[in-house]
Amino acid sequence: MAALMMIIIFTLLAVLPLMLYLRNPYFTHDLNYAIAALRVGVRLSKIHKKFYGVLDSFLDKVASQPDKTFLVFEGSTFTYRQADRESNKVARALSGSVREGDTVALLLGNEPLFVWLWLAAAKLGCTAALINCNLRSKSLLHCFSCCDAKVLVAGADLRGAVEEVLPTLKEKGVRVFILSEHCDVEGIDSLCDKIKNASDQPLSPQLRANLTIKSPALYIYTSGTTGLPKAAVVTHEKMWMATFLLCIAGIRSDDVIYIYLPLYHTAGFLMGLTGAINSGLTVVLRRKFSASNFWDDCRKHNVTVIQYIGEIMRYLCNSPQRDSDRDHKVRLAVGNGIRTDTWTEFLQRFGDIHICECYGATEANVGFVNYVGKVGAIGRVHFLHKNATPYALIRYNTEEEEPVRNSKGFCIEVPVGEPGLLVGKISSRSQFAGYAKNQQQTEKKKLRDVFVKGDVYFNSGDLLRIDKEGFVYFQDRIGDTFRWKGENVATTEVVDHLVTLDFVEEAYVYGVKVPGHEGRIGMAALKLKENTDFDGNAIYQYVKSYLPSYARPRFIRIQDELAVTGTYKPMKVQLTAEGFDPTAVKHPLFFLHDSQGYIPMTQEIFNAITEGSLRL
Repeated sequence: MAALMMIIIFTLLAVLPLMLYLRNPYFTHDLNYAIAALRVGVRLSKIHKKFYGVLDSFLDKVASQPDKTFLVFEGSTFTYRQADRESNKVARALSGSVREGDTVALLLGNEPLFVWLWLAAAKLGCTAALINCNLRSKSLLHCFSCCDAKVLVAGADLRGAVEEVLPTLKEKGVRVFILSEHCDVEGIDSLCDKIKNASDQPLSPQLRANLTIKSPALYIYTSGTTGLPKAAVVTHEKMWMATFLLCIAGIRSDDVIYIYLPLYHTAGFLMGLTGAINSGLTVVLRRKFSASNFWDDCRKHNVTVIQYIGEIMRYLCNSPQRDSDRDHKVRLAVGNGIRTDTWTEFLQRFGDIHICECYGATEANVGFVNYVGKVGAIGRVHFLHKNATPYALIRYNTEEEEPVRNSKGFCIEVPVGEPGLLVGKISSRSQFAGYAKNQQQTEKKKLRDVFVKGDVYFNSGDLLRIDKEGFVYFQDRIGDTFRWKGENVATTEVVDHLVTLDFVEEAYVYGVKVPGHEGRIGMAALKLKENTDFDGNAIYQYVKSYLPSYARPRFIRIQDELAVTGTYKPMKVQLTAEGFDPTAVKHPLFFLHDSQGYIPMTQEIFNAITEGSLRL
């Protein structure tokens, strides 16, 4: 009898894995995710009991692995100990200008000093405002009014942009530093000479003694429907949540991560840099992405982990094929926005690389991770994740631009397989910190009385779909913001610029799809003032001077009237559907040529774009 029982037990143990697999072929992936998520939860609970920031994690790595390479940049190598000392010098150079709780604005591109400056600000108990170095004039000044920065540190190559807004910065009492040995401009101080002469000895932890897990750690600027950048408040808790992404993706302490995405963005800074610090990795930093040098860099530095946005993967797939395409050590790619066809092509060409597609936003209280590697999905439903950060997909009326509500006034959750607006429940465990000094836009992102009276949810602004296997797919972005070249473009900001031209009376700006490209490219519909003509050269010179390249309308159509709804909202549905096809657009249509400015759109240009022979 005992022998029979043993046979039955062993048989069940042998069959159980097969039964689990048949019921859920992703069981192993789900189990690994659950283990990683539980570890993150335990770590967070400890951090909540006694404040411990990402800076503290860095200092622990300095103590435990001082001689390990932390940063590699253009032939220079810095160990964890060297990075600590360099940031000590920067902190001492800035210490007379700021104190705990102040904000330090950073306006520079990817380079080691960006990292030293952030570490220095953290050691002084300050919040770092990471400003997009493509911003100019009004948008740049708006960033300061959002965060009340006491100090601006700018790269030497951005001196012109700083001088343009210097009078206003002086009025606001902002102390301005430029990263150079000397500066002869009144109101701008050099910083490199002060760093050079500063001590590299450690700073007292008392300088940041009053920080808590809820204190703001960063301001990261995100475009929105206001037409100007919004300063998303990233608390130390939020910072940790983004930092843990690499842990969920399966990072190892011996990995080498390649970061070329801008450090002023969430992806490059939080998912990349601070994620690497938390795991004690080596970071290979590059100023900008280069398709021709990408794999050579990976081989040269033994890179094992890369970051991406969708466009990056497409550029790599479109680069000339080489015999060495699979000659690398990259095993993991973490990012967002990759198209299904590009995903498949990338794996076929560059080998067995686990692509961990993610979804989220800087200010959002909910996100997803496709830890399985299912092609095309942005995430997967998991009960632990949904318990920690409750969310739902609700029915949304894209014409009325508002959620559909039932007879009781509550939102309606969509069934499996149907697209719905993603909303995340706002609670003590899943907070939405909002935007600095912008209560109106903070409230605009909240949905109230969603499922019961008094509940509050974060409105993601995105339509998602969940299939019957629990995989999550991105469907579309609603509202006035579209994404191009990995950057969010606020249509209102572009409109505000266009209507300053003396021949433009009204303007609509929207994004249109381009075959073979992620996101949407900018297009404008203009109504001209009476008795004026379209001046393509004037508008070209203007957008070139005041808008970053990704925000400049690539197509312009001229109309006698711009249609509006009964509530005076722009009617863009028809405009978006017609796109830039000259056979569909019956109005004068222009194309922004890189060297010739705005020229008449022709069928030949349209064909070249759709066939891929003309790059945008």
